[in-house]
Amino acid sequence: LQLLSGNVSIAATTTLPRPDHVVIVMEENHAYSQVIGSSSAPYINALAQQGALFTNSSAISHPSQPNYVALFSGSIQGLTDDSCPQTFAGPDLGGQLLAAGLGFSGYSEDLPGTGATDCTAPSWNFWAPPYARKHAPWVDFMDVPASSNQPFTSFPSDYSTLPTVSFVIPNLQNDMHSGSIQQADSWLQSNMDGYAQWAKTHNSLLIVTWDEDDSSSGNHVATIFSGANVNPGQY
Repeated sequence: LQLLSGNVSIAATTTLPRPDHVVIVMEENHAYSQVIGSSSAPYINALAQQGALFTNSSAISHPSQPNYVALFSGSIQGLTDDSCPQTFAGPDLGGQLLAAGLGFSGYSEDLPGTGATDCTAPSWNFWAPPYARKHAPWVDFMDVPASSNQPFTSFPSDYSTLPTVSFVIPNLQNDMHSGSIQQADSWLQSNMDGYAQWAKTHNSLLIVTWDEDDSSSGNHVATIFSGANVNPGQY
């Protein structure tokens, strides 16, 4: 960073901490104001108070799929809907991590099996299947191997064995898409608090964010960082 003061140029070097593990949990379709401060989300708000809450975080599109693909690859790849299947060449986060000799996996609740390419998991409810590929963008990119597409049952209990970067995708009942805020909050606490606590003392990071709002707030969503080397506060 070059800091200019009058005719004097001062070079300031900042070394950013590099986490050993980053886990990103994706929630669905709720605006910042619906979650932050909500009595229905005590665990999420505790994470926000203990960690870093980003107050001007926004999704970029509607509906879900363009946002997931953009988060994963830096582009909406021309998508304007949730149509499935999609196929893209990359580059993308997963492929670049693996090419650099680092690890990547996506863990989706109710994914039918490792490497499954189904658009949805079998369900009696067409509108709210438990798993939907539109929420798992790595499946669409040809430079990410099938072995990186894992069911959430494969999320390790020994967190030190996690890859460098992981995505965790709760099913549509547990991510605020088809279930309640309270249900998603409880799921997050039950399934991710072990990692959240471990991360604080093991140079690791938990990120919780939303794919989009409910079209009520200009796509303003909450994003929370919790873990080692995080300075608590609102940013």
